[in-house]
Amino acid sequence: MTGLETRERQTQSIGEKMDFAGIAPRAIVTQSARTQVAIPFRSRLATVAKRYVGSSMRMAAEETDHGRLILISPVFLGAGAATWFLAASDFPAVSLGLCLLALVLAVALCGHARTKLRATLLALLLFVGGMLSAQIETWRAKTLILDSAVTTTVTGRVERREGYGQGRWRYILDVTGTDAPELKRPPERISVLVRGATQPFELGDVIEGRARITPPAGPALPHLNDFAFSAYFDGIGANGFFYGAPKKVAEQPEQAGSVAGIVLERLYSLRTGIGDRIRSTLPGDTGAFAASLVTDERRAISDETTEALRQSGLAHIIAISGLNMALSAGIFFVGLRVILSLFPGIAQAWPTKKIAAAGALAAVTAYYLISGFAVSAERAFIMMAIMLVAVFFDRPSISLRNVALSALVILAVSPSEVLGPSFQMSFAATLALVAGYDLWKGRPMRENAFAKLPIMKPFFVVGGFFGGVFLTSLIGGFSTALFSIEHFHRLTAYGLPANLAAMPVISFIVMPAGMLAMLLMPFGLDGPVWQVAGFGLDLVIKIATTVSGWGGNIDVGRLPGWYFPAAVFGFLLLTLLRTRLQHMGTAIVAVSTLAVVLLPSQAMPDIAISEDGGLVAIIDGQAMASNREKPPAFIFEQWQRALAIEEHQKPVMLQVAKAPPTAPDGKRLQLSPEQQDEAREAMKQSVATGRPSRFSCLKSAWCTALLGNGKKLTVIDNAAYLGPACDTADIVVTAVRLRFDRCRSGALLFTGETLRKTGSVELRFTDKGAEVAIAFDTLRRPWMRHRAYDWRSNTFADASLSPVSDSGE
Repeated sequence: MTGLETRERQTQSIGEKMDFAGIAPRAIVTQSARTQVAIPFRSRLATVAKRYVGSSMRMAAEETDHGRLILISPVFLGAGAATWFLAASDFPAVSLGLCLLALVLAVALCGHARTKLRATLLALLLFVGGMLSAQIETWRAKTLILDSAVTTTVTGRVERREGYGQGRWRYILDVTGTDAPELKRPPERISVLVRGATQPFELGDVIEGRARITPPAGPALPHLNDFAFSAYFDGIGANGFFYGAPKKVAEQPEQAGSVAGIVLERLYSLRTGIGDRIRSTLPGDTGAFAASLVTDERRAISDETTEALRQSGLAHIIAISGLNMALSAGIFFVGLRVILSLFPGIAQAWPTKKIAAAGALAAVTAYYLISGFAVSAERAFIMMAIMLVAVFFDRPSISLRNVALSALVILAVSPSEVLGPSFQMSFAATLALVAGYDLWKGRPMRENAFAKLPIMKPFFVVGGFFGGVFLTSLIGGFSTALFSIEHFHRLTAYGLPANLAAMPVISFIVMPAGMLAMLLMPFGLDGPVWQVAGFGLDLVIKIATTVSGWGGNIDVGRLPGWYFPAAVFGFLLLTLLRTRLQHMGTAIVAVSTLAVVLLPSQAMPDIAISEDGGLVAIIDGQAMASNREKPPAFIFEQWQRALAIEEHQKPVMLQVAKAPPTAPDGKRLQLSPEQQDEAREAMKQSVATGRPSRFSCLKSAWCTALLGNGKKLTVIDNAAYLGPACDTADIVVTAVRLRFDRCRSGALLFTGETLRKTGSVELRFTDKGAEVAIAFDTLRRPWMRHRAYDWRSNTFADASLSPVSDSGE
């Protein structure tokens, strides 16, 4: 090679380096004695893009080589299940089965050489498998949900019982009959509350009483949580309460249950007995708190303590979840291993680590069996079981692979949990903690001579513990923040200091004492040990009360629908990958959050209507004015969180000289023409003199309000006022289930019947008119079909389209 050629090559190499660095804005010119070559800017961009794509492909191949595909497999399985549950109608099961079979054959014929094709086929296989498992779980549930609220005499067999505090008990009844009226579609299992009972009924008792039962609640607002979905898969067809204390039926029919049913009944009976004993030993909230840690019976804790725990970020303690299972397994594992190490013959001849793991596995299994089988307990048990079994095979117990395996098991058995906050938050926290543990374990180690000094070792041990609690609380808080915003629309500002103060008490006092008390309970020696656990729980309640007194709840409100899946995708990339590709996840979460903050949010609704028509609110961005002096807390608190509005403006109750007419006993109220004219004039006068965007109400008759845009809103409690309301208002709402859904005057009408099919409603006023947003567009899914049932004809109406979905344009 000549000197001229060598200089030309060097000049070209320098130009390529400048090109990659982006120094030349439009072109780089290399000169030689013979030629001048111009490299276009587009070619430079193509070269850079090709290099980045090649680098990404290499990192993706590295992820595959490190076995990251098994970690992503639950994502595809869960995505398939979520797609099936969120669809407007069921997918054909035969088509799903054939598609799954075709994918299995394709994967088998693909071989291991075609890595990319095989990975794609496996992802599709898991996705379709998730859809099919969702279909199978729905078939398996077959829960019959009550179609509408009714008062009837219920006879049922007590399957489960849970203390509710202050002489109240919540029972799960296997319904054996209804009377006065006899229901054509009675639910098979209901949840009912009994007030004022001196002694609870025992499991297996058949009880009878007059009860008010209602279907499980739908979304409080469109796009909020549908409680009927979880009730369907829990097998609960109705909720309600008894009027007075029910009576025990003297003659109880024989129950020829299966072996599994008998075993479950024995377990529930054991669980109930343990909870009763703990609450009798530790009265008040302390005993209820202790019982919740053992049996997951949380309803006996007072509302004040529950709210304090929630506001302080300590509510996760009362749920049997990964924390409880991990502490139980760890205490038993370490304790048994220490005891075995005291005997040199056993320690030298037997694998004490595996024996301790077997003992810990037996302990967490017993814990799970008396926990009530909640999803958080199920998830924690499966994860701990996989980790302890890994010890038997000398495999790492804390690993992302074990988290993925436990997720696969739960999604295969109960795919409906993929949409629940418990599953999402618990796995998010576990995933983030294990990923953080892997990073901490892989950090470069540096020797610290100062830490080796005997006098400094205790300080480093204590500092390490509190540092671990700090990092655990920090990672857990950040990882679950996204899901807390999506499901509960708020964040806890002081959860970190509360957990730093409470977790040492839980770890060193409450859980060890509780485990020892459970071991001593069969011998009747558990009382003094429960007192020790109660002392620790009193400290935790004190911490929760103190921190909740600081305030600090951050109401976020509803976020755009695209944000949650985008942020979850980024979170999964960040925690599941190990190469620089994980930074894509950080970028996705950051950009999505920044877009939500900077971009204009969706306009708030002007009017919110509950699914039964009994509660209506006018929203002005700063306050909600409702038609009830004491609105139902269950619905109204969800509205406050979702809309990030705390102020409640109560209605102005009108004082009139003449009380409104009432109906004779057992008859429907009918107004004479004169009474209708009086009601019409009273409504007009109420609108004219009332405060804008504030309800004025005549008790047990009607409420009126003048909206900011000049439209008139009327809510009537009795169908007799429908004519005057339609004549004087632009929007009429009633809880009465009328057979028609339009006013003759053209006013927009929402009745108990239309709202039953649409669910809750939001109205927004624009220049084009009223935009109506509804909770349900169709009622084709099994957990929605009860809304389309007509008890008069004993048939299901065609509810493919909501009756008010297009009436507000």
